[in-house]
Amino acid sequence: MYCPESAVILLSTTVLGNVLQPFYFRAGTMSKLPKFEIELPAAPKSTKLNLSERDIAMATIYRQLYVLFLRHHSRTSNSTGAEVVLYHLPREGACKKMHILKLNRTGKFALNVVDNLVVVHHQDTETSVIFDIKLRGEFDGTVTFHHPVLPARSIQPYQIPIAGPAPVTSQSPVPCKLYSSSWIVFQPDIIISASQGYLWNLQVKLQPIVNLLPDKGRLMDFLLQRKECKMVILSVCSQMLSESDRATLPVIATVFDKLNHEYKKYLDAEQSYTMAVEAGQSRSSPLLKRPVRTQAVIDQSDMYTHVLSAFTEKKEMPHKFVIAVLMEYIRSLNQFQIPVQHYLHELVIKTLVQHNLFYMLHQFLQYHVLSDSKPLACLLLSLESFYPPAHQLSLDMLKMLQSRLKTTCFSIPYSGFLSSETSVCEGTLISHQENTVKNMLLFSNKFLETKL
Repeated sequence: MYCPESAVILLSTTVLGNVLQPFYFRAGTMSKLPKFEIELPAAPKSTKLNLSERDIAMATIYRQLYVLFLRHHSRTSNSTGAEVVLYHLPREGACKKMHILKLNRTGKFALNVVDNLVVVHHQDTETSVIFDIKLRGEFDGTVTFHHPVLPARSIQPYQIPIAGPAPVTSQSPVPCKLYSSSWIVFQPDIIISASQGYLWNLQVKLQPIVNLLPDKGRLMDFLLQRKECKMVILSVCSQMLSESDRATLPVIATVFDKLNHEYKKYLDAEQSYTMAVEAGQSRSSPLLKRPVRTQAVIDQSDMYTHVLSAFTEKKEMPHKFVIAVLMEYIRSLNQFQIPVQHYLHELVIKTLVQHNLFYMLHQFLQYHVLSDSKPLACLLLSLESFYPPAHQLSLDMLKMLQSRLKTTCFSIPYSGFLSSETSVCEGTLISHQENTVKNMLLFSNKFLETKL
């Protein structure tokens, strides 16, 4: 058996076929890797089980090469049903059994690997189950046992168009026979129907999974490992902040922490790369590469644009819950030591002002829940006619900032934010994606000297 993606070939060297010898090909050379033994299932003494090629597959999962063995009968007496055993095959070192996927059923199976997910097709029930070895399983000290991520589901039906002259093609398409005995499966994601002459690439749709996995924390762990996950994750965040599917604050906090954990990892990798380039290591180390920003990186701009901004505009949502969610996201950013962008602070202030919660605004500023910044100070200045103490709060913040760094202060005009001293309009905050510099007015140094 040969795996072109990893350039590894497996050869069987015994009568039972369960001792495998891997060879690795690279740059015209062949390397012999350590041989390993596949544990065959227990069988009566009168019969001998041989390892069949159709029960073996090789695939790369999360950048690691695995040998997948479909064991039709469990070796343990107290367990029924087949299982898939994953052997990790490294470039150096011995092959090791790492994971066992519990199928809890018997019959004919076929394996595919799609987007780092092991998909097991069951012919008898005409369903498929999905396994993700990145998700937490049951570790017994040697291997990790995994159960299906989702309930068994069938592959989406496919309609075969009828070829021929125009009068004939007007007929209804013929439904394709799914999970046919004539199916031939190739790794990683190919299914061939020999009887109908069709070849398919198997794909996993993420959006329907949202409603099949009620645990939001586990759902995020699953989605963050997928290639096309960004918009699905953002839709989940919007959904859990909706009136109909509103999640509890602890659940929301868990989701924010998982998102910002990935965000922080990318920021740290980007910073390390930048420092290495500035130090000239890129010349001496050709393997140094800029970190790839995957769709799992959900930054503050994404959350503001697609989730939080629209969330604060929902009239039916209790304002205390809105403020709690905004502060929970800021708390999560601070926990991972990610600098909070000023437009998030401004969103909090806008929400507080709209509901006349000036006492809370004062406390947030007094105890530095909202970080000092020039845009924030200038926003407070614009609130002076509506909340007089905001004037002094702004000046104190400007003075503190000026003492830290002697720079020019900018003021952001919030046109339409305040319509009068007694009413607040629904003025829009400046988006992070826009060029905010164009909307800033320069304060003179003379103004600072007289006011401070």
